[in-house]
Amino acid sequence: MKHFQLILLITFIVSCQSPRESKTENFTPVNSEKATGEINTVLDNWHKAAADAEFNTYFDFMTTDGIFVGTDSRENWGIEEFKKFAKPYFDRGTAWNFSTLERNIYPSDQAEIAWFDELLETWMGICRGSGVMVKVDGEWKIKHYVLSVTIPNANINEIVKINREIDSSLIHKLRNPQ
Repeated sequence: MKHFQLILLITFIVSCQSPRESKTENFTPVNSEKATGEINTVLDNWHKAAADAEFNTYFDFMTTDGIFVGTDSRENWGIEEFKKFAKPYFDRGTAWNFSTLERNIYPSDQAEIAWFDELLETWMGICRGSGVMVKVDGEWKIKHYVLSVTIPNANINEIVKINREIDSSLIHKLRNPQ
């Protein structure tokens, strides 16, 4: 009986304590304008570093475990592979020159991560870039970037025909790895 009373007393004491505040009530909401401005600056400077062939500056804007997904279906690189691919372009004096036409930025409430998409004027015509940025030691860094060639819906069938042979070969290799 004493054990039962002790359990009841402990249960009563625990139930009378005030509930813990949830983490969502303790965060300070992000200043969206500030985060958006910082992210815009990073992305603009990142594109400028490529146009100016500033290899180290360009890659300093990315996380050490960053990913770059290019326009070719086989281009899904970790940072070190992407550096190897990009180095010859930077060495020739200009890598690529992408000008931003439009950009949307979506920072998280805690301002530690943000998503973005952008339309770019490139040598390929209009491309879409999209990605994820994270705060590393108080600075925004690109963790994941995807570059895509845009295709008007009216022309998609033409592109499907062009890609059919290459895609079927790649699909076969991916489904049947050796």
